[in-house]
Amino acid sequence: MTSDGGTSDSTPAPPRPAARPGRWRPARLWHPAPDAGQRPGQAPAPGWGPLPELLLGLTIVTGLVDAVSILALGRVFVANMTGNVVFAGFAIVGAPGFSLSSSLFALAGFLVGAVLGGMLATRLGHDRAEHLRAVTAAELLLVAIALVIAAASGDPAVSHGTQHLAATHGATAPAFSTAVTDVLALLLATAMGIQNAAARKLAVPDLTTTVLTMTLTGIGADPRTGRRGHVTLGRRLLAVATMLGGAILGGWLVLQVSAVAAVALAVFVLLVTTVGAVAAARAPAPWRAAG
Repeated sequence: MTSDGGTSDSTPAPPRPAARPGRWRPARLWHPAPDAGQRPGQAPAPGWGPLPELLLGLTIVTGLVDAVSILALGRVFVANMTGNVVFAGFAIVGAPGFSLSSSLFALAGFLVGAVLGGMLATRLGHDRAEHLRAVTAAELLLVAIALVIAAASGDPAVSHGTQHLAATHGATAPAFSTAVTDVLALLLATAMGIQNAAARKLAVPDLTTTVLTMTLTGIGADPRTGRRGHVTLGRRLLAVATMLGGAILGGWLVLQVSAVAAVALAVFVLLVTTVGAVAAARAPAPWRAAG
């Protein structure tokens, strides 16, 4: 009862659902369906905020750096350790064109990165925005160091694409010296280990950023009935297309321009992603709280 004889409604207003992203934003594919699995009185799902778009940026970086590692560092993966273990096996039995040292440096770097990523997740994992901000900043630093080392090496891949090197020096001409190749593999794989650990902790559906095996499995195996089925298919296809786009662009740069140009583009994409993560960490929002 109020002072003027009226009644007051003490029932708290129901929590607002997460704001739906704009029509053309990729994050729309990850927005929770209205009332999906929501019990009466239960707060609506907070959504993922800008995480999908930021992780798509990291997926582009994966395509770029793997293009560099495969085409300029002697057939070594820095993001996909399944393939790297297989390549190490090929190198052990003497298969031509595979570098055991680069594969081992990449494996070691990835494990170190995963440990560092796990430490960041333990310390900052309660806040998705702060976690991703720290991860992207660490990645940016590592890939930028790799860029400086590659550019300062004076090796052929600094100013020429690998197709030019093959035409003028033979198909087996190295893009970088062995020492520079191993250091680059170590640094880039460490960055990818940090990224992979973060994607695992954030657990945004269908955005692992470095591996597409389960995404492709889901495209083929999961039912696509109803609106949510088609939305899920759409976001999986977007994840595949994003990594493919990064690989195409990175591959073209390595082959036609230089490996340094591809690493420089990866630095630029990481810079943009880091700026987005910093901006996201400045504003409180329900999506930031880890479940």
